[in-house]
Amino acid sequence: MAGGDDKRKPASSSSSSRRRKPAARYGPGCESSSECQKEGPYLSSHSVSSKKLPPQMLTQVQPPKKSVDSPWQMVPPVQPPKKSVDSPWQMVPPIQPTTSVDSPPQIVTPVQPPQSVDSLNQLASSVQITKSLDSASNSCASGSVVPDQGADPFDICRVSKCSVEVKRSLLDINREKRRAKELGKSANALQHLRPGMVLLKNFLEPNDQVKIIKQCREFGIGTGGFYQPGYRDGPKLSLRMMCLGKNWDPDSYSYGDIRPFDGAQPPKIPESLTKFVKDAIEASHAFLKQSGQGTSNPSKEIPPMSPDICIANFYTTAGKLGLHQDKDEAKSSLNKGLPVVSFSLGDTAEFLYGDARDEAKASKIKLESGDVLIFGGQSRHIFHGVSSITPKTAPTYVTDEANLRPGRLNLTFRQYQ
Repeated sequence: MAGGDDKRKPASSSSSSRRRKPAARYGPGCESSSECQKEGPYLSSHSVSSKKLPPQMLTQVQPPKKSVDSPWQMVPPVQPPKKSVDSPWQMVPPIQPTTSVDSPPQIVTPVQPPQSVDSLNQLASSVQITKSLDSASNSCASGSVVPDQGADPFDICRVSKCSVEVKRSLLDINREKRRAKELGKSANALQHLRPGMVLLKNFLEPNDQVKIIKQCREFGIGTGGFYQPGYRDGPKLSLRMMCLGKNWDPDSYSYGDIRPFDGAQPPKIPESLTKFVKDAIEASHAFLKQSGQGTSNPSKEIPPMSPDICIANFYTTAGKLGLHQDKDEAKSSLNKGLPVVSFSLGDTAEFLYGDARDEAKASKIKLESGDVLIFGGQSRHIFHGVSSITPKTAPTYVTDEANLRPGRLNLTFRQYQ
């Protein structure tokens, strides 16, 4: 046995050294070829690329490392791709919307999304409306209105172009209306200025004033409406005029059925205005009778009349009218002393009157919105005129509800024959 072992040692050592080399590919820890062969398929899958594998490759499977040519480096799972010259990310920033050459700069803002064609058109129209908002707001705040240069027709009411217009509250307007009604019923509401001349303060109620202004506005912008009159080969008057019933021509100082310069026929006087005139004359009669002032027969001092002529004059805040007489009606009307009934609406006017054409000797009174002045009988031929208009004195229900321009609207009624 011992000799046999000594004889086999060289052969076993050389054969074992030759046989252990292929066993090394199973790695350390393989105690037998049968055990390693059981794991053979798993290990062989990682040993295909090379015949000799390092021992660390036989440990737990790890993902391949990133290399320069690896697609994992081109598309990181967390960070976005870097911007380059040719990258579309640099051409279209993620915050600001895309702009085109033709798009206005004010439409694209860094916080708004890109606009479509319809939305851009809508936005462009809104920008066009508010183009002169700053200048318009200044004119609205000051209450000034650009004067009309004799355009025909002339609108006595404001057409506001302001996006924001400040108006008084409804509570303030109603309070002012109540105060005007109280003043119209006070003891000083009716004044006997001279024989045949009576002033009715705040006679026209606030709501009636608004209705009259709106009614005159509709007539004024239509055929035969407001225009700027003037004398032949002379200056134009500093007011706008419209006639109802019959036309009065300042060139010929006469009445007619049509307006000479455009052939327009004056509108008829509405029944509602005729009723206001008759009510005012009756109120003056009742006042003269109760107060005991004037003659014992009020109808003789101020004869009743049914108006068929109305001359509507609109004065701007710079408007005025020199002393004159209303004597172009028929002689029958003048001889009877049929009165002139005057309505005042809007800003306050300084009214002059007297027996001579002399402003220094003329009497002065303030005519406010809602006042009615009547002069007939002995006062039918007085000289009268308007020396000035006091700006910003019109009540709010006239400016806010009726939208009357800054200035004064004056309606004078009379009977032709």
